[in-house]
Amino acid sequence: MKRRELITLLGGGAVAWPLSGRAQQTERIRRVGVLIGLAEDDPDAKARLAALRQGLEKLGWSEGRNIHLDVHYALPANEQQVQMRVKELLAAGPDVAVAQTTALTAAIRRESRNVPIVFVAVGDPIGAGFIASLARPGGNLTGLTLYDSSVTGKWLAMLKEIDPRVTRAAFIINPKTSSFPFLARETESMAQSLAIELTLCTIENAGDIGRVIESFAGLPNGGLVFPPNATTTANRDLIVALAAKYRLPAVYAWREFVTAGGLLSYGTNFVELFRQTGTYVDRILRGSLPADLPVQAPTRYETVLNLKTAKALDLTLPAGLLAAVDEVIE
Repeated sequence: MKRRELITLLGGGAVAWPLSGRAQQTERIRRVGVLIGLAEDDPDAKARLAALRQGLEKLGWSEGRNIHLDVHYALPANEQQVQMRVKELLAAGPDVAVAQTTALTAAIRRESRNVPIVFVAVGDPIGAGFIASLARPGGNLTGLTLYDSSVTGKWLAMLKEIDPRVTRAAFIINPKTSSFPFLARETESMAQSLAIELTLCTIENAGDIGRVIESFAGLPNGGLVFPPNATTTANRDLIVALAAKYRLPAVYAWREFVTAGGLLSYGTNFVELFRQTGTYVDRILRGSLPADLPVQAPTRYETVLNLKTAKALDLTLPAGLLAAVDEVIE
């Protein structure tokens, strides 16, 4: 096509098009460093990153046009890997950093007190020393917590609901978890109201997990509760296998345990949480200070049930529980 024919075809748009092109070329691309607490090939990691991108796109941020995401992955229990990824993230000079979990948020904060940080899924940001208060964070961090206080007692209540025979429960967690005191206190209170004998079992590695579950399984009518914790998440296949071996009903905080063969989970919908994170990134990139953005709790929780595991444990599932389930894995 000759140049004269092209101009005729485009009409008035021929004048506006080059101006628009120049405007896009000169638009500043903002950098967002993202640190996800899962392996790069984990399907859940991909889903969470996609949700963050969707949340940003709805607010006018498009990769390649006005934003670039530097994405890194690190397992919170692997301190050497975490330190390496944090240094890589900060070396890129991000305008905002997004960090999932308490451990990854703390790692970025240790390296920089200047870069705005949006945390995702932090159990107790006040107890961890990240913020002064939920309403007025006061520093360079803000974001979304892992749960509100009502969730903690729910795990134990659901264990009793799915297996009324349970009179003993082991609450298994790494005591180095920043929210450990809060979680333990709330769960002990719920145990008293349900007339369940609660054993707080502290673990730090796979060997501890094996010893604790084997010892607890020696007496009847027991069940297991696994609150959010990087150590247990990293060893979820071992935990699921031991629960099956000793025929112990177990309630988990994450759906990943249930997809691995665990019985039941109740917890934060991480995909939705990452989608909400886009709002914080947007506000900061447009000039808001993290200190002025209130920390929020999740707005959606999900219940996931593994029907095959329930059948293997000979459980009769209550109608009320089945009605509340968001996803059934068969």
